Amino acid sequence: MSDIYSILKQYWGYDKFRDLQEDIINSVLAGKDTLGLMPTGGGKSITFQVPGMLLDGICIVITPLIALMKDQKDNLRSKGIKAAAIYTGMKRHEILTALDNCLYGDYKFLYVSPERLSSELFLSKVRHMNVNMLVIDESHCISQWGYDFRPSYLKISEFRELIPHAPVLALTATATAEVVKDIQTKLDFKAENVFRKSFARENLAYIVRDVSDKHGKLLQILNSVQGTSVVYVRSRKKTKEISDYLNENDINADYYHAGLSPAIKEKKQDLWKKGECRVIVSTNAFGMGIDKANVRTVIHLDLPDSLEEYYQEAGRAGRDGEKAYAIILYNKSDQTKLKKRILDTFPERDFIKRVYHYLGSFYQIAEGAGFEAVFDFDLARFCASYSLPLNPTHHALKLIQQAGYIVYDENADTQSRIIFTVTRDELYRLKEFDAKTVKLINIVLRAYTGLFADYVYIREDLISLKTGLTNTEIYERLIMLSRQHILHYVPARKGAMVCFLKSRVEKEYMSIPRSVYEDRKERYSTRIGSMIKYASEDSVCRTKILLSYFGETNRSECNTCDVCIDKKTGKLTVSKFEVIQKEIMILLEGGCIECERLISSLNYEESLVIESIRFLLDENYIYEQENCYYKTKK
Repeated sequence: MSDIYSILKQYWGYDKFRDLQEDIINSVLAGKDTLGLMPTGGGKSITFQVPGMLLDGICIVITPLIALMKDQKDNLRSKGIKAAAIYTGMKRHEILTALDNCLYGDYKFLYVSPERLSSELFLSKVRHMNVNMLVIDESHCISQWGYDFRPSYLKISEFRELIPHAPVLALTATATAEVVKDIQTKLDFKAENVFRKSFARENLAYIVRDVSDKHGKLLQILNSVQGTSVVYVRSRKKTKEISDYLNENDINADYYHAGLSPAIKEKKQDLWKKGECRVIVSTNAFGMGIDKANVRTVIHLDLPDSLEEYYQEAGRAGRDGEKAYAIILYNKSDQTKLKKRILDTFPERDFIKRVYHYLGSFYQIAEGAGFEAVFDFDLARFCASYSLPLNPTHHALKLIQQAGYIVYDENADTQSRIIFTVTRDELYRLKEFDAKTVKLINIVLRAYTGLFADYVYIREDLISLKTGLTNTEIYERLIMLSRQHILHYVPARKGAMVCFLKSRVEKEYMSIPRSVYEDRKERYSTRIGSMIKYASEDSVCRTKILLSYFGETNRSECNTCDVCIDKKTGKLTVSKFEVIQKEIMILLEGGCIECERLISSLNYEESLVIESIRFLLDENYIYEQENCYYKTKK
C-alpha cells in the first residue's frame, strides 16, 4: 500500500487517490481481470499508470485515440517515465525503433492502436517482452452493442494468448449494462469483476430548452452564467459562424474542428485552458483528453447521435465539483435532422462496395496487392474523381473500416518528429555545417531529450523563436540533415489517411457482415430514438433518464434539471398542457361554459389552466364571447 502511495506522490504529486482508483489498482495488482467504469474526467489513466510503475516489465495500452496516446506518452516522459507509442501511419523503421526501445530500453508503457494487433512484426516483438499488464482503453469499442464498435478490438482476446499471465484492465466512461457484460465476455475475463462509479453528477444540472432562436438563447445563457464554456455543433462551418456571432456580441470566443492544423489546434486549446479564451465552439473533435476543471457550461446547439456521446461531452462541465450546467437548445426540426442521419450513416450496400472498388483504383492497387499500404487521402478529390456524393462516401468508408478492410482516419494530423541516427560523439566530430545549422542542432539538443534513442516530437515554431531562423529555413536544414543520414526528420502532416488492412479483393467478393451493417443500423436507430426521447421529454427527471440508460435504477429525482425545477415551480410543460387541453375540449363538447366555471371544473393549478386557455384562444381552438368559452367549429 505504501508503494502505490509513494508512486502517486512522486510522479503525480497527489497525496490520495480519487474514488474507485485505489480499488481498481488493488484488483489489478492482485492479478485479476478488471473492468473500471469511470465517468469522463474520473482519472482513468492513474488506475494503470501507478501499478504499471510498480510492477516489473512493461504495460501495453490499447487505445483507438491517436491524439490521446501521444498526449499520455508525452506526459509520462515529462515525468521521467519511459513510454512509447505505435499507431497506424508510422513508417516501418519508426515502429522497429519503438519496439526495440521497449525490448531493451527499460520502457514502462507502450501505447498501441488496436490495428497493430494484426501485425506479425508487432506480435513477434511482444513474444519477447515482459508484459506486466494489458490495458484496454475505450473498451466499449469491443462490443457490437456499443455506440463505437471497432472490429480490430475483437483481436484482443487472441492477443491475450501471447501474454497469458498479464491481467487485463478494461476502462470506459460510457457503457450500458448490456455492454458491460459483453466487454468481459469478449475479453475472456476469468471471472466477472466490475468496479463502477455512479454516473450521477450531483453538481451538474441537465437542462433542455425548446427554442426557435437558438443563437439568441445561447447569448442569454452565456450572459447569465459566467465562466468557461464549450459549445458543441455538428459542422465545421458552423463552429466559425457561432464563434463570430459571439465575438460580435462581446463574448470572447474561438472555434475548433478537426480540419485545423495541429499547431493552430494546440494554440486554441492552450488559450482556452489558460482562460484567455472564454468560449470554444467546436465539433465533437474537441474535449477528448483535455482536462479543464472549471468549465461552467457545456451547451449543445445540435443533438449528438447517442446518449453515450452526450453524457461524455456534457461531463466536461463542472469537474471541479462546483455548480455547472449541461444545456441542450432544441426544437422539433432537430428530430428530422437526427433521423436523416440514419440514411446518411448507412448508405446502400452496393454503394459501399462501389466506394471500395473506386478506392483501389484511386491508388492504382492491383487485386491481391496493397496489404498494409498507407496513403494520404483527400475525400473531396476522391469524390470528384468518381462523381460520388461527399457525406454518404465518408460513411461508406467508415463501414468499409468496420468490415476490416481499411483504416480510415479523417483527422490524421501528425506533429513533426526527429531522431538522430548518429551517436552524440559522431555528431560532435562532424565539422562541415554552416553556422546556422550548428545553431539549429545545438538548440534542438538543448530543447529536447532522448533524441538519440527514439523519435521525439518537435515544434518548428518554438525552435524558430530560439534560433531566429524561419520555419522554412528550419525545414530545409532538417531535410538536408536527413538526407545526410545524420538524423531522420518526419515533417508534420495534416489531413486524412487510408491504410489497407487486407490485400485488395474484387468488390463482388467483398463481405459486409450483417453485424457490421443491418445490426449496427438497427442499434444506431435505437440510440437516435433514445436521444430524441431525452430531448423531447418534459415530465421525467433528466438525471433519472440518463442513469436508467446506463443501468442505474431506483434513483431519486435530482431536483436540479429543468424538469424537476418546472415541477417545483408549477410551470406548464408540454405533456401537462396536452392533458389540460384534452379535458377543456371534452368539457366544451357539451356547449359553452362560463370562464370561471371552466377554470374551477379542472383539478389543476389555476395559473396552469389560465395559461392553457390563453394558448387555445391564441391558436383559435376556442373563442370567448360574453364571458363564456366556446369550442371553435373547424
